[in-house]
Formats: sequence, structure tokens, C-alpha cells
Amino acid sequence: MTRTIVASATREIVIGFDQPFCVIGERINPTGRKKLAAEMQVGNFETVIKDALEQVAAGATMLDVNAGVTSVNPNETEPGLLVQTLEIVQGLVDVPLSIDSSVTAAIEAALKVAKGRPLVNSVTGEEEKLEAILPLCKKYDVPVVAISNDETGISMDPDVRFAVAKKIVERAADYGIKPEDIVVDPLVMPIGALGDAGRQVFQLLYRLRNELKVNTTCGLSNISFGLPHRHGINAGFIPMVIGAGMTSAIMNPCRPQEMEAVRAANVLNGTDPNCSNWIMTYRDYKPAEGGAAAQSPAPAASGDRPARRGGRAARVGGGGASE
Repeated sequence: MTRTIVASATREIVIGFDQPFCVIGERINPTGRKKLAAEMQVGNFETVIKDALEQVAAGATMLDVNAGVTSVNPNETEPGLLVQTLEIVQGLVDVPLSIDSSVTAAIEAALKVAKGRPLVNSVTGEEEKLEAILPLCKKYDVPVVAISNDETGISMDPDVRFAVAKKIVERAADYGIKPEDIVVDPLVMPIGALGDAGRQVFQLLYRLRNELKVNTTCGLSNISFGLPHRHGINAGFIPMVIGAGMTSAIMNPCRPQEMEAVRAANVLNGTDPNCSNWIMTYRDYKPAEGGAAAQSPAPAASGDRPARRGGRAARVGGGGASE
């Protein structure tokens, strides 16, 4: 059974088919968040601190950390800011972190100060990226997100995206990186623009699990981009994509409707033994008049297994965390 190990200084998490779904909190990401970007540029980390604590309290298993505040000279500005952000976050919470950047120098700078075993987010099938990122993953012995696009862009053919993922896994093996340290992103496209986007992902997940035997992730909120009531679409997509084989996602854990779907999927997928986490989380649940929850339940602290987008937003499209 494929198991991807990530860790903070004090806590180890396993991403795997037999594990609770791994929720990677998306909020520490200035993409699409003008207020957060402006704060970070002047060294104000109040929102970063707030988002880190809130996401873990809501049930995130991991946190994605991105500091891409500007496209102007990112090779000069991003490494230092990412290091500063990472050090603040890992000093606040005990969950593992995902280092999210499209700037190789920023990823390497962050890996030098990261505690435990973070996830690198990400590498694509582009030769330049493969040659830059894979040696770093080997040097620091960390897993990496592999995005299924290359120099030709994002194919609408699931077979082409699978071929790109296979290429990355094989190239990683050349560096001595095992398949369990590759977490493939099959690329979730907006269902409002591409009517078979859901079916494409389900098809890809089956092959990624059964042929490549790798764990998977995605920018979950991309599926609903451009549609009204996005959280309803996201909440419907979660159990379907988990049932198809997805083992993690970069998403907003502070949305109760979506976290409820994750917890329910864990129960139905057999990764919440004896429904213990569900019971612990919802034992005091009381519906309000009209059927809505009277209040959002507090998640089970350490037992809960917790769109992205950061450096990847510019590369693969879709929406980042909203203000």
C-alpha cells in the first residue's frame, strides 16, 4: 500500500489509500487575496497567523504555505519572504507543511529551514522544472506534488495527462525518488467550462492508483470556479473524488459544509474506524429550524484528518483562496 510520509518537527502524517483524507489548508496564499499580499509585502503577518491557527482548529491535516506576492523579480523577493512565512507558521502549529512556490530558489531556501518532512509543491513535466526540483527533493529527502502538465500546456485528454504523470514518476526514479514520494495532481478543471471535467478526474484517478500506484492531490475548489454557490459543488465533489481514489486536496478547511463532506467520506470509505472521529465531532450537533445546523461543530482536535493555489495558480489556472 502506497504511503507518503510528511512530518512537522513533532507530528507525522501518512497520506495513503487506507488513511483518512488529507486536507491541506489553502489559506496562507496571497494569490487572489490583495489584502494578504499587501500585508505580507510590508512584513505584516497578522492574517497569516490568524489563517494558520483557524485552519488547524477547523481540521486541516497540513497547511500549504505560499509567499508569491508579486511577479516582479520573484527570484529576488520570494525566497526571503517564503522563509520568513514558513518559520512563523511552523512556530505556531504542529501540522506538516507544504512549501508552495514556482520559484526554485524559494523552494530551496525554505527546505533549508523547514522542520520535519514537508511536501514540495510542486514540479511539472517540463524539463527545466524536472531538472531543478527533483534533485532538491532527493537532497532533502522530501515528497513532491507532480502536476500533470508539461511544455505543451494542459491537455484536455486524460490519457495525455496520465502520460505526463508517468513521465514525472519515471524521471523521479532516475534520481532515486520512490513512487510513494510523488503525489500526483491530475489537474481539476472548472466544470462550468468543461462539462466532463469531473469524469476526466475520476478516470485519471483510477489509473493513477492502479497503474502508477501513487497518491494524489488537487486544487479542489477549481471544480466550481465561475459557478454560483461554489461550496455546494465542492461539497458534492469531495466524496465522489475520494471514492474515485483521491487521497488529499488543497482546500479551505474553514468551510463547514466541505469539511462535513470530508468526514462523511472518511466514514463511508472505511478510514474512520468505528465512526469515532465523526461521533467525536458531531455528538453535540443540533439542527436549527429549517434543517440547517445550529452551529458549526468544533472538529476533533488531533484525530481529524485534515484552492490552492499559489505558485501553481499561474501555471495551471483556477481560483486561489478568496478574501
